[in-house]
Amino acid sequence: MTESVNLNGNERIDQLYSQDIKIIQSSEVFSLDAVLLANFAKLKASPKVKIMDLCAGNGAVGLFASQKTKGQIFQIELQAKLADMGKRSIELNGLQNQVHMVNMDLADTFRKFEKDTFDFVLCNPPYFKNQIASKKNPNPYLAVARHEIKTNLDQVLETSAGLLKMNGKLYLVHRPARFSEIMASLARHRLAPKKIRLVYPRQHSEANMVLIEAIKDGRKGGMRFVEPLYTYEGKEYSTEVKGLLYGRKKS
Repeated sequence: MTESVNLNGNERIDQLYSQDIKIIQSSEVFSLDAVLLANFAKLKASPKVKIMDLCAGNGAVGLFASQKTKGQIFQIELQAKLADMGKRSIELNGLQNQVHMVNMDLADTFRKFEKDTFDFVLCNPPYFKNQIASKKNPNPYLAVARHEIKTNLDQVLETSAGLLKMNGKLYLVHRPARFSEIMASLARHRLAPKKIRLVYPRQHSEANMVLIEAIKDGRKGGMRFVEPLYTYEGKEYSTEVKGLLYGRKKS
């Protein structure tokens, strides 16, 4: 049962109709990545599982994931504005007993959460290195969300590995341009990549996202590249993406 919440300036409520989840969004922070990551993650339904959503932003990944499990979902977000949006979205969907947003720095994770206690970690981290010459979004919320200003890939993966139990799973969305760096960092932190899915804007274009499943202390080898995902068919969302957003029509 959903509850009413207050909206701040430039905010709106969007609905993921395929899952009947409402999200407080802003034109400053919206992204399709959260939907794709939550769909890619294969979570256990048991109420005993613990799930962490790192770099949670406005909480979309964890909220979408809540429809696939009865487990407890914790979210860490550095930016107070985005964490507040996430908390209000949790209230909007009546999920306060399952989903928990924490406004804190990723660097302080283990001051609050015990190591080796999570079954799954989901993460949609900043994609771009914080280089002096790199052009950053003038919006400070987007700049921190997209660039490694407050954290970086290696810290994200080190934290993920620290949270996970042995054989726990990490689900990550990132950019293909950093794939070799991601693979090297996964190996450093005892995370074995097992399933890769490339996301393309449309057919005959270059991939612009990569979805990765990795297992803590998993056996080396056995990495699979599964079927690609295409975001668009012409000017419209592809059939698969429409299904994720709006639900699949019954024939």
